[in-house]
Amino acid sequence: MAIIETIRVKLGILITVLIAVALLSFIIDPSTLQSVSSSMSSKYDVGEINGKSVSYTDFQADIDRFTAINEVISGSSVQNEQMQESIRNAAWQSLVDKYLFTRNAKAAGLNVGEEEIVDIISGVIESPVFTQNPAFCDENGVFSPALLNEFVSYIDTDQTGRLRMYWDYLIEQAATQQYYSKYLSLFTQSNSANALMLADAIAENNNTFDVEFVMVPFGFAQDSTIVVSDSEIKKYYDAHKKFFKQQASRDIEYVVFEVVPSAEDITAANEALIKVYDEFANAENMKSFLLANSDRQYDNHWYKAGELNNVAKVVNDFAFGDKKGVSEVLSNGNSFYAVKVMEEAMVPEQVYVKYVPANSEMVDSLLNVTEAQWVSQTPGFEDLMTAKKNEKVTINGLLFQVLDTKDPVLKKRVAVLEKTAVPSKETVNGYYSKANTLATKSAGKYEKFQTACTEEGVYAHPVNKMLESNDRLGAIDHAKEVTRWAFDAKVGDVSNIITVNNNYFIVAALKGIHKEGYAPVKEVASQIKNVLYSEKLGEKKAAEVAEKIAGKGTMEAIAEALGTTVSTKEGVAFSSLTSQGLDPKFIGAASVAEDGKICGPLAGNIGVYVYKVTGRDTGAFYTEDDAKARDAQMAQYTTQMVVPVMMEDAEVVDNRARFF
Repeated sequence: MAIIETIRVKLGILITVLIAVALLSFIIDPSTLQSVSSSMSSKYDVGEINGKSVSYTDFQADIDRFTAINEVISGSSVQNEQMQESIRNAAWQSLVDKYLFTRNAKAAGLNVGEEEIVDIISGVIESPVFTQNPAFCDENGVFSPALLNEFVSYIDTDQTGRLRMYWDYLIEQAATQQYYSKYLSLFTQSNSANALMLADAIAENNNTFDVEFVMVPFGFAQDSTIVVSDSEIKKYYDAHKKFFKQQASRDIEYVVFEVVPSAEDITAANEALIKVYDEFANAENMKSFLLANSDRQYDNHWYKAGELNNVAKVVNDFAFGDKKGVSEVLSNGNSFYAVKVMEEAMVPEQVYVKYVPANSEMVDSLLNVTEAQWVSQTPGFEDLMTAKKNEKVTINGLLFQVLDTKDPVLKKRVAVLEKTAVPSKETVNGYYSKANTLATKSAGKYEKFQTACTEEGVYAHPVNKMLESNDRLGAIDHAKEVTRWAFDAKVGDVSNIITVNNNYFIVAALKGIHKEGYAPVKEVASQIKNVLYSEKLGEKKAAEVAEKIAGKGTMEAIAEALGTTVSTKEGVAFSSLTSQGLDPKFIGAASVAEDGKICGPLAGNIGVYVYKVTGRDTGAFYTEDDAKARDAQMAQYTTQMVVPVMMEDAEVVDNRARFF
């Protein structure tokens, strides 16, 4: 009875907890619970820097800030993919600087105080953040404190707050740059070579030697008598484990169905052009006609010979050939063209102009004091290129006066009627159906995927050790969706159809998972086995050579015993191991060998060597400047590695690839 009572008590507690959870979920909105759960999970962290977790929300806020700063700097809100990536990298680097580098610099006893920042702003201490900022430099590129003060005076009048945000950013960057300057100087100032060190470096790098040698190559045949055991592999792995550190990656296979126009689609494009060909030839308003009927719109650009090759060679050849009027229907791949030369003239490559606001009441006075400059043809300003000297032209609210021209050449304005074949709905559906058949037959299982590939006659492309940052599959860009699927899937899973760029249908299978950290022994066993096999092969071949040359006192006798000939090499320098066409192990051993003594056998990388140094020489080709340049390179390399080493030591985790 006591046992039954105990069960009742414990069960009552459990029921109470379940009821409480149910009531809590009823009172609290489910999305709130999900948000709390998300914030508590590292899965939703962009990374970790020096023990500080960086959530996606916080990192996105930093991206938004850097985006706004970029808009202030560039004056444009237009951002291509490359610019967005640069902004994300800048936001991440600012976090690394804040949570890692600056803290380490302070721990080393360094500091950047308020007075120092004031000196930087005033120019007492030069900082590239200000001195190399185009906004604060005059027309000659020289830093101007006056321009900086003028900018500061505008900050409080800016209602958007963006100038204040940009100013705070500059101050932050200037302080960070000072920390970098001070911290890195600890390395550069301490990494100096005294006179004795320079002399040793010069002497060592000016020494060369002449050598006679015979070499017995290992060959390519596998030696079945050489056995590498599992215990030997494990022992090597344990001794060299640091070399097997790896990033998280995935092994996949994928089948891609590229959506391309069918023969019917290509015929339809050709017929569509033919249908409006006569209208094109007789169009009075070419701009409006092409806007309504062509894949390529009309522009006022003056083209010179060769530039239309960017459209198609057949277009350029007609426009600058002997034929006149309208071209016949031209083709290039899946595109069809008709070409008509609208105008031709001798047009300069550049014009020398002054320009001022067109609505100014002091146009002539402003033109007199405005500096002239050479300009090339740009969209919207084509009429400048054909203006006469001293002619005034108004474009987009600006009045230009053309003072001179340079390098006139025959150019033409060309109208191009273009129709490019695109996959029809039926064509797209056909490719989708093929992908769907493969995905359906695979049923989410790798074994069935392999069978389905064979049945459907399609090739599964392998990708090994694909990183989470991977955004490309072969020639296919923007394939991030495939990577995300692979990192969320289990080994043996097969995806549904993944659409990329609306041009590719992909079905992928996950074959293997490589976790971040140290690669397991089984994954690198074959690699280690090859290393150990080569070592054992070298030892065996060296022993065989030693037995054959025993008692031989000359290089010629040794060569004869080995069935080869004596080779010679003069002026060998240890300082250039890889540029002389010799085995590095052989060069290293010969560089310290006793003159006139037959040495070996030595197992190198490709064979066994027996050698004799016949002479040495000291040259003067490696100078003090060379030694100093090398030290400078080493110092630069050291400073470049400071932050990466800090990141490795702090075990920084960068998960941005999961989200972007």
